[in-house]
Parts: sequence; structure tokens; C-alpha cells
Amino acid sequence: MENLALEGALTVTFVRSLFAHANIVDVDATAAEALPNVQVLTAADMDLGVFGPPPFPGVNPGMGRPLLAVDRVRFVGDIIAIVISDDRATGADAAELVSVDYDPLPAVVSPYEAAKDEVLLFPEVGTNVAARFGSPEHDEKLFGGCDVAVSGTLVSQRMAPCPLEPRSAAAELGPDGRITAWLSTQTPHQDRMVLAGTLGLDPAQVRVVGPDVGGGFGAKMLNVEEVLVVWLARRLGRPVRWTETRSESMVALPHGRAARLEFTLGGMRDGKVLAYRLEVLQDCGAYAVLGAFLPNLTGLMASGVYAIPRIEFESRSVVTNTTPISAFRGAGRPEASQVIERAIDTFAAELGMDPAEVRRRNFIPADAFPHTTASHAVYDSGDYEGALELALRSVGYDELRDEQRHRREQAATTQLGIGISCYVEITNGIAESEFGEVEITPDGGAIVRTGSFSHGQGHETTFAMIAAERLGLPVEKVTVHKGDTDEIAKGTGTYGSKSTQIGGAAARLAADDVLELAKQLVADYLEASPADIVLDPAVGRLHVAGDPSIGISWADLASRASADERLAELKAEHEFQAAPTFPFGAHVAVVEVDTETGRVELRRLVAVDDAGTLINPLIAEGQVHGGIATGVAQALYENFVYDDDGNPLTGTFVGYAFPSSADLPSWEAVEMETPTPLNALGAKGIGESGTIGATPAVHNAVVDALTPFGVRNVDLPANGENVWRALREAKA
Repeated sequence: MENLALEGALTVTFVRSLFAHANIVDVDATAAEALPNVQVLTAADMDLGVFGPPPFPGVNPGMGRPLLAVDRVRFVGDIIAIVISDDRATGADAAELVSVDYDPLPAVVSPYEAAKDEVLLFPEVGTNVAARFGSPEHDEKLFGGCDVAVSGTLVSQRMAPCPLEPRSAAAELGPDGRITAWLSTQTPHQDRMVLAGTLGLDPAQVRVVGPDVGGGFGAKMLNVEEVLVVWLARRLGRPVRWTETRSESMVALPHGRAARLEFTLGGMRDGKVLAYRLEVLQDCGAYAVLGAFLPNLTGLMASGVYAIPRIEFESRSVVTNTTPISAFRGAGRPEASQVIERAIDTFAAELGMDPAEVRRRNFIPADAFPHTTASHAVYDSGDYEGALELALRSVGYDELRDEQRHRREQAATTQLGIGISCYVEITNGIAESEFGEVEITPDGGAIVRTGSFSHGQGHETTFAMIAAERLGLPVEKVTVHKGDTDEIAKGTGTYGSKSTQIGGAAARLAADDVLELAKQLVADYLEASPADIVLDPAVGRLHVAGDPSIGISWADLASRASADERLAELKAEHEFQAAPTFPFGAHVAVVEVDTETGRVELRRLVAVDDAGTLINPLIAEGQVHGGIATGVAQALYENFVYDDDGNPLTGTFVGYAFPSSADLPSWEAVEMETPTPLNALGAKGIGESGTIGATPAVHNAVVDALTPFGVRNVDLPANGENVWRALREAKA
């Protein structure tokens, strides 16, 4: 928000903890406040409580995050003080002059160690366990009747979201006492609700504007920094702004994943799976917010695409002295896919069967939908075997296996690995609703107002296409408005890949309502019955059925209605709510692994991602491309690492690896459409599918390449170092 013209705006700089765990003995701001026009505030100056929306079900409310650290810091990056200055340079200088006296405490970084409760982040709570889900009681008969049972551990490593644009926020108090906040966000209306609740205001007293946002990926929800900016604007009576630095973003923007998943999968020697046990230890970082709740989604999606009769799930979420965990492109669902796909490959290897064949023998059949899994998910529609066969044909699976056998026979240094991932994910997971409004403009075009929020997903095109198709207008005559809570009546925002299936559906229903209103107005003008008025969508003209010569175009209707002061009649809103949908797909990855150095090169990735009806295939493919890049990045590159004292070792792009376009091949996206019956569009979500499918495909491919060397697993990310270690351990 640095380019917003806010006269007399002050700049905020946060003083962040340099310790992962310590008591705050004293904060001395004397030197900082000696600089011109500098003010420093600490928790003692705050009149607000713990940050956050209502607690998530099952999560300990005693582990919430204060807006400023009170007495204790719990991760490197925790906010201790606020520096207010006239400009960024002065703020940075003043922040360095704030002297904090720490009494260091032992830090706990590993969730496994945190679960022992030997070092407590919240001594008054008496435990580091923030939440438990599922059943801790193990059924001793779960694997009864199984010929084979395989077990393993997968660590879905911690990742930093790294949006191209770091967070930025500004706020201004108006002369009427209303506060306007400009936020780099995914959820303007939800932000307004939380800000109003936190500040003790009526929501009508808060306006949130979401400008163009350069990437969110689930991480750009309202956080403490944005709340503090708005609070400061009200307290000081002047505009206030803050923009995150990249290094701040790496340690302060919530992280993703960070789950340890232990599996046991049992079945028969013919490849049929009978039982599955999944235990999750979730690192939720220093405070129990959304990250503590995410294992619920992992457990819900535990069955994957397979008809597993018996499933047992248990999870514990624990706090550690690290950056808090929140949603990140998939939010609990990638972890479920990663572990079940690794388990299926492990099971296939134990049986000596082709992993594709094991999958075929366990798919939920295409004629079994709607289908309720043993983990209580209700899948709407799917054709899992169809997706796999399409992917295998597209990649040339049999030919690749022949090439692999040849390399193995030749004992080639560079081995070929082929990895399969068949996934299903949940979108609109908590059955939310979305708002849509359509109105005809004076020139005969249309405006779509949506409570969804686009930060790179292309809603401006997709939603315009939906309304244009229903109204018979050229798509360029439809504009989409979003992100301003003063203009858009309500909304939930965008996350969980839910926008088109509820926001797009709401826009369609509103457009249909406008069309019916237009028929009534045209009937008045033509002195006909509304039941006799029809739309010719090819030319955007409403006419009497059976006599196209008697009709009115949208432009003429808008002009006439404007003159008669009846244009407001051509406006309708709709709120649409639907159950979750379950996109699915199959990815096949082909890698080459240098068995002497551990170097991994991804040669190909074929992706079949089925998100129901595709409104705009180009935009859907773009979402798949970005999603796959994130999935491959987890498989081969990204890993946020702390030392034993909780100091970030990968807090800049110098140490935090991620792939550029030069490191990745061109994806081969193959279209497949299996509509959902749950909305009129037949559309499901697509934003996170590529991520959920790609990671296990690439991971399985790396392990597959190393099978002749006795390697049964490679830690994520399956980069050169971890491959080399796996080879060394197998030799030992």
C-alpha cells in the first residue's frame, strides 16, 4: 500500500524477537524515541486482547496469540514493539535502537520433542498439545485377515508460502469515525468481521478494500500485523501504513505443512487393500491457530481414491518455538494424498506388483457415486480409473517401463523413475455460501459483484463468462467487481478452491434472475406476456416467442429503462450455498536420478486434473500449472529449517531453495471433465489440485528410480542430499 496517496501517513515498523523462546525482562525505547517524530508502543500500551477469530473446534483456546508479545516470546519473529515514524528509513533505524532485555528459555523445535511436554510454551496450560482429533484407541483387529501389512513414516516438511508480493496494509480514520483498511488479503469481508470484533466496533464502521494482490496461496488471511495497523490508525487519528520486507515475510507470514504422518496399510496378496491406520503429529508453530485444526482435513481425506473398508485415524497438534502454521495451497489435503500414495507404492513394492495395477484393484468404482468413505467423506462424483488410464496412455507408460528395465539391466549410473499419484481432494470443505449480484448498466452491459476475491485466479474472466453466457452478452460487456466491502454486500472470500463452484454459481443464479426481470420489463414495453418473451443469446436480444422481429436488445432496453427510471429493476442478487465437491486426478512423473551424486532431474509430468465442468479451460490450465509448480517444489526443493535453538536457517532466498522456470519441464496437462451434481455449473475447484497430485507423483518417481539399490523411502524434499543419504543408508 506504499503507493496509496494518504496525506500525512505514518509508517509502522515492528520490533521482532531475536529469540525463539524467552521471557521479556524489559523493553527500553529511550534511544529510539530520541529520533525525530518517533513513537514506540509495547503490550503495556495495548487495550486489546488475544488475536483471532472464534477458536477452531477442538483447539485449546489457552494457546492463542497476543497481538504483541506479553512477558514472553515464542518464536523468532514474534512482535515485541511497534515503532511509528514518518518514513520507512527512520522506522528501520529506530527499530534497531529499541533495546530488549531477554531471559532466554530452552526452545523446542521438533514436534516429537514438544509432545513430551518437557519444555512448555504455555506453562499455565500444562501441555504443548493444542488439539487431538480422531481416536487414540487402536483396534487390535484392524488388520485381521490381512496377508500383508506395510508401515512407514512420511514427513510433509515445513514450507514458506513466499508470495511474489509480501504483505502490505494501510488504514485511515474518516471524519465520520469509520475506518478504511486496505489489505493484501484473500478475504475482505471476513477481515471486516474480525477487525470489527477485535476492535469492538460495529461492522458498518469498518470498510475493507482488497486491491490487486500478488499471490496469496492460503497464507494471506488477516493476521496480527494488519489488526495492529488498523488499531493504530484509530488510536493516532492519522493514516498508517506497513509493508513487509522479504525477510519478515519468511519468518512472520504463517508457514504450511509441517506434519509427521505414520501409516500402516494392510491387504491381500492379490493387491486388495483392507485396512489403513494413519497417525498424524502436526507442528502448529508457536500459537494454536488454523494449523492446529488442519489434521481434520487430513483425516477426512485419508481414504484417497480407494475403497478401503477399515480406516483408523488419530492426530495430535503441538505447539513449538517456530513460526505458526496456517493454510498453504491445499491446507491438510496434500498431506493426506502424500501419505496414502506413498503407502500404496510401499504396499505394491512388498507384493512385487506394478503400482498402477494395485491402484486399479482398489479404486472406488465410477458407478459408486455418491460414495461415503470409511473416513466419512461424501464424494460427489468421480472416475478415478478413467483418470489413471488417460494419464498412463498420455505418458506412454509401457514404453517408459521398458526403458527403465533396459537401464537397470545395463546398471546405468542415471536411473529412470516413474511415479504415479491418484488423488482426490475436497473443495469448499465446510460447505460455505457465496454472494453474487448482477445489474444491467445504462449502455446495456452488465456488472457482476462477487463476494469471492481474485488474487490471480482469473475470476474477472471466469465470472464474466458465466454471466455473459446466461445473458447473451459479449464477455467484454461484462465487468466483475470485488474486494470492496462498501460495494459488495457480503462474501466469504477465496480459499479452499471454492470460488467458481459457489461464487460462480451465485453469479449465474443472479444473472438468471436478471434475465427474468428483463423479460417482465420487455413484456411491459411490448405489451406481451412475460411467459412469451425469450432471449436469443446469439445476438443478446429479447423478443416475442415465434416472432423475432418484435424484440428489444439489451442496449435498447437499458436506454429505455434509464429514461423511464426503471433501470434499477434490472438488478438481482443471490446467495448460493452447496456441499463440498471432490476434484480428482492422476499425475505421472518421470525423473532421472544420478546414483553417484544423488542429483534428481524431473523430465516429464503428465497431469490429468478433473474439476468438473471447465468454464475457461485456459484459466483452469493456468491454475494447474501453478499448482504443479508448488507440488514439485515440495517434492524436490523447499524446506524451511530451524536449528535446535529455534533460529531460522532458511530465512532468505539465499538458503531457501525453490525452483525457477528453468528448473522445470513443460507440464503436459490433459483435460478431463466429470461434472458435479451439486451446482448448476457442474464445476468443482481447481486451484489446489495440481499441488495435491504433483508432490506424491514426483516423490514416488524418485523412490522408484532407487528401488534396485534397496531404497524404500527418501525424505522430502527428495533432493540430491536426501537421495544421497538414502543410498548410503541402503548400502549400510
